[in-house]
Amino acid sequence: MAERHSVDEYLETIYFLAFPIGEYSPQASGSSPTLASRVAEMLGVSRASAGEMLKRLEKEGLVRRGEHKEALLTAAGRKRAEKVVRKHRIVERLLTDFMGYTAAEAHVYADDIGETFSDDMVERMEEKLGYPERCPHGWPVDPAVEQAENNELAPLAALEAPAKATIVRLAEHDGELLHWFYDEGLVPGTKIEVRDAQPAAGHFTVRREGEDQAIGEKAAEPPL
Repeated sequence: MAERHSVDEYLETIYFLAFPIGEYSPQASGSSPTLASRVAEMLGVSRASAGEMLKRLEKEGLVRRGEHKEALLTAAGRKRAEKVVRKHRIVERLLTDFMGYTAAEAHVYADDIGETFSDDMVERMEEKLGYPERCPHGWPVDPAVEQAENNELAPLAALEAPAKATIVRLAEHDGELLHWFYDEGLVPGTKIEVRDAQPAAGHFTVRREGEDQAIGEKAAEPPL
């Protein structure tokens, strides 16, 4: 597994976990995965590496320990994470709107090149793009808008059949899953009808454009 990830990548990952489900607050049950485990899984690193980085972030005042010893973004950490998230989404739009990359490809390349752009470059980029409101995957460029919108959204797994919904955002943390969404036509703006929902079994069936599609738990859990 790749072990080298920057502080900003860790902060972006912690931010993803904290939103849109609100401030990170783990279950009291010992069976719940720890933050280090979740971060390690999302970044493809060992739990030990994630744990060491979390200690570093705490030492630098970017995260703090909560009631259950979990890591929460401090005000400084949240500010920096939001800045990283905003840059990532603007770079994604540059890659899709000007360079012809697919939306799924843009996410991967934005991670690779995002840190090479200065703050001034990002501001000029946003201006040239016409101040886009959302990234290619439906996430608001402005984190404040994203957080305000969170209360209005629900993951597919939370819907009970029958239900009609519109896909607003696609989870970005899993590149293969992101490609699958686009291959299946499950893109932002798509209207779907939940035909069958069995959360316990991890099985969901939705109808799109008159055809039924099976969706697994992994795809249903993120905010669609």
